[in-house]
Amino acid sequence: MSFGFEITGRLEGHGRTGTITTPHGSIETPAFVVVGTKATVKGVLPEQLTDLGAQAVLANAYHLYLQPGPDIVDEAGGLGAFMNWQGPTFTDSGGFQVMSLGSGFKKVLAMDTAGLADDDVVAEGKARLAHVDDDGVTFHSHLNGDRHRFTPEVSMGIQHQLGADVMFAFDELTTLMNTRAYQELSVERTHAWAVRCLAEHARLTRERSDKPYQALFGVVQGAQYEDLRRSAARGLAQLEVDGQSFDGYGLGGALEKQNLGTIIGWMADELPEDKPRHLLGISEPDDLFAAVAAGADTFDCVNPSRVARNAAIYTADGRYNVNTASSRRAFKPLDDGCDCYTCAHYTRAYLHHLFKAKEILASTLATIHNERFTVRLVDDIRAAVRAGDFDAFRTEFLGRFYAERSRS
Repeated sequence: MSFGFEITGRLEGHGRTGTITTPHGSIETPAFVVVGTKATVKGVLPEQLTDLGAQAVLANAYHLYLQPGPDIVDEAGGLGAFMNWQGPTFTDSGGFQVMSLGSGFKKVLAMDTAGLADDDVVAEGKARLAHVDDDGVTFHSHLNGDRHRFTPEVSMGIQHQLGADVMFAFDELTTLMNTRAYQELSVERTHAWAVRCLAEHARLTRERSDKPYQALFGVVQGAQYEDLRRSAARGLAQLEVDGQSFDGYGLGGALEKQNLGTIIGWMADELPEDKPRHLLGISEPDDLFAAVAAGADTFDCVNPSRVARNAAIYTADGRYNVNTASSRRAFKPLDDGCDCYTCAHYTRAYLHHLFKAKEILASTLATIHNERFTVRLVDDIRAAVRAGDFDAFRTEFLGRFYAERSRS
């Protein structure tokens, strides 16, 4: 199978359901793509990902470039074969890591500017490890300090070797803290890099014609500015280099939470209807509903597994920490009514014990639950769109999930 996208249902506006076809299987959309940064979802077997309903997995080009190296993944038969995942795979371009390294370790892409300082803030006590110029990015490995260079061509070469079904053009990721002037320069730079990515993708596709086709998504930047988002989207939609255009689009960069749906709508207005749109780095329930309504088709985020490793559990009634005293003698599932493996076989009291005892199994069981919760939620959103019940389902689900917040 080659790459394709078919729209199967619609909401009023840009929201829709569809089917993405890849060489390694189909994805029913909207869909949540589970993040396996280093060709693994921490603590969870690929077989368990299948059991919890995951349709696709996304890995990180930056991390796999540093370790074990894209040549090894290529020799293994590509990302899916390397990690024993049978379904579709995605790889990002490394753009997020460039931003993170440039701002200091553990920098997060904030969705709210409240309390943030102005332009170009460096995380306290951390040296800047990446420097961007018009040709690419020079950075130092967070593993051993070695110096490396990413350009659009290098990113394309790495991702072709990784062999994912969907990959993303190399872009410069900005934050809400960057100035308007810098956002304008960054959008221009990202567009210039997109042209180079298309050219290199076309060349490598011809060179590696014995391999399954890999789809390339352009990434739309522009932060919270309508004119920048629209012009960036139009520019990418019109691009064609050596007969190659983008197969889909990543909706990237800094997104103000309170305006998330509006910003996605600006981009959807300008992008082709017949190509899929992937929203990078989103998984909170209210954001998922807003994004689907505005026209996003797929999503990825590390949050479900990351918070699971810190004992935070998603439920229909909101989020709680299972390592607190209230769960010590709670001999019931993490979430009443949940159909995941963890809830069918283990209790809150047992997970409370595992986290307190610092047992590895705690992260595995909590991650299975949180990933299943997120995958199932997007599956239910898709079913609601098809049934014509999206608005009612959104009101019911979010009203219950955020009830505690509403009371406070």
